[in-house]
Amino acid sequence: MNDIERFISYLQVEKRFSKHTVTSYGTDLQQYASYLLSEYQIEEPKEASHLIIRSWIVSMMEAGMDARSVSRKVTTLRTFYRYLIKTGVIQRSPMLKVQAPKVAKKLPEFLDDRKMEKLLEEDFSEGTFEEYRDYVMIDFFYRTGVRLSELIGLKVTDVNLFSLTATVLGKRNKVRQIPITLNFKSELIKYLEKRKQFMQEKGTDHPYFFPDNSGNQMYPVFVYRIVKEKIRQVSTGKKKSPHLLRHTFATSMLNHGADINSIKEILGHSSLAATQVYTHNSIEKLKEVYKQAFPKA
Repeated sequence: MNDIERFISYLQVEKRFSKHTVTSYGTDLQQYASYLLSEYQIEEPKEASHLIIRSWIVSMMEAGMDARSVSRKVTTLRTFYRYLIKTGVIQRSPMLKVQAPKVAKKLPEFLDDRKMEKLLEEDFSEGTFEEYRDYVMIDFFYRTGVRLSELIGLKVTDVNLFSLTATVLGKRNKVRQIPITLNFKSELIKYLEKRKQFMQEKGTDHPYFFPDNSGNQMYPVFVYRIVKEKIRQVSTGKKKSPHLLRHTFATSMLNHGADINSIKEILGHSSLAATQVYTHNSIEKLKEVYKQAFPKA
């Protein structure tokens, strides 16, 4: 097992990173290793200098890769070489003399309150189970700010309508509870009744809160397709993903006076810095209000 393979195993077993994150790290490091071998005939990443790493960065930029993607790969290398120091493979990281390309700050896109009201205005409770499930799923994303993986893994037993909480398994296997409002409780009760009948018809007993059309656990592409189709009805923006609804939840909470630390806990962010990006959206809204309301603006 080489250094890269040991590092990937470390991320999986000890750090318990998500499958998606581990795959991204593995892809970045394999690309890096291929570059070292083809351009410098270096077989071990521990032998690379900061000058060689800089040349890899330059080669990616010259190939047209955007700064954000290059910056992510640099972050991968920083983490990898820190691991090599921790395990005694090297004494000093070559990344100390390497800087990532500057990335322009990108504000997260979101749907405003008016668009969300329009998206959820139609009542599907008397329709088919699939129609009502899609409606409740969109509403669940919007009301809780859960990630795609958290929604897919959500089980019926995770939603407690007595304590009005939903328990989700987040990144790095961190468990957190998200509050549920009383008016949403009544919606969920109706949904669970329809779900029970649907599961009986399908002859399955899968525990997942939102089953697919066959009564099995949903998969990412299935959810993406539903969310994209729904958001398309109210938005012409480029982003039409479940994560857009997570951004919408956070921005709406902040705009309506929620404390940023509370939003951080609900979203399951490990640091406040990840949550503070939403304050920029709130500031932009304040600027618009200021221009409209202040006579000398």
